[in-house]
Amino acid sequence: MGGDNSMSDKVPMTLAGKVKLEAELKNLMQNERPSVIKAIEEARSNGDLSENADYDAAKERQAFCEARIADIQGKLANAEVFDTANMSSEKVIFGATVKLLDLDADENIVYQIVGE
Repeated sequence: MGGDNSMSDKVPMTLAGKVKLEAELKNLMQNERPSVIKAIEEARSNGDLSENADYDAAKERQAFCEARIADIQGKLANAEVFDTANMSSEKVIFGATVKLLDLDADENIVYQIVGE
């Protein structure tokens, strides 16, 4: 990853975003990870691993799961959490809720400016 970014860079997120990431992390660690390990064990018991599609799929799922766990842990470790309930600004800034009027449909649309 190029640029001047370092691992110590803060990751801005809303309080709601942090809660959502924590819930996903908990699910990955308590449900998904044990499920993947069980699937790998079952696939291994089916014999030859070189032509075992179930084993390959389980290993890919494990790699995705572990990468996502590491990604979330990194974001949470570097999180700079903003409680948007206490924010007030006339400018569109991080965490701001913006109401727009769709003139064609004559309806309000609400967006919140958040991080990734």
